[in-house]
Amino acid sequence: MDDIIGRIHSTESFGAVDGPGVRFVVFLQGCPLRCLYCHNPDTWLSSDGREISSIELVEQIAQYKSFIGKGGVTLSGGEPLFQPDFCKAIIDGCKELGFHTAIDTSGAIPISRSKSAIDAADMLLLDIKDIDPDDCEALTGMTNENCLKTLQYCEMTQKPVWLRHVLLPEYTLNESKLNRLGEYLSHFSCVKKVELLPYHTMGLSKWDALGLTSKLKGKEPPTEKDVLWAKSILEKYNLKL
Repeated sequence: MDDIIGRIHSTESFGAVDGPGVRFVVFLQGCPLRCLYCHNPDTWLSSDGREISSIELVEQIAQYKSFIGKGGVTLSGGEPLFQPDFCKAIIDGCKELGFHTAIDTSGAIPISRSKSAIDAADMLLLDIKDIDPDDCEALTGMTNENCLKTLQYCEMTQKPVWLRHVLLPEYTLNESKLNRLGEYLSHFSCVKKVELLPYHTMGLSKWDALGLTSKLKGKEPPTEKDVLWAKSILEKYNLKL
């Protein structure tokens, strides 16, 4: 593996919702998006976090090999593909150790920059923020163009994808949008699972600590009934939820 210097925010040795099995999760620093519901705004700036080499990081991960068992390693963020060479170097090192590898990404980075890291990983956890490009830009600061191109590339290469979608009342928790999303995803054989994630307010304290003003302050998360309703819409498209 190449020894690449990058920046990370933090690590988690027991990730249970970041891919199949128990995962060692690395949160990389830096993100081009400014999602209204972001729960890690402290990962936005690429100058923050701490510097580390890919070899040093993989050596740290290797200490958890017996603990991770049949799980693996997930690179998250921030946006991990914001540092594509660093990302690929970590994946290469983890695969040498026999770890299953995943990238948790918004797909916001152009495929011309991200493809080498995507090719190296065993799977992607891909977050479609909004099926409508203009609404996606209002929600995140960018359209969904790069994200959809990333999914199309995964279909072409048959890279397994777990598709993630945040349910945000008055934004994505919308019958028309959910039907459009379901119809769109039904054409992709690379999508092995769809996860609907209800918006939550746990990140608001970080916004306050950073002196940021959240437009979603006071907005209630979707109810369990809302989530079941959204799932019932996507189930019509024979998607695995």
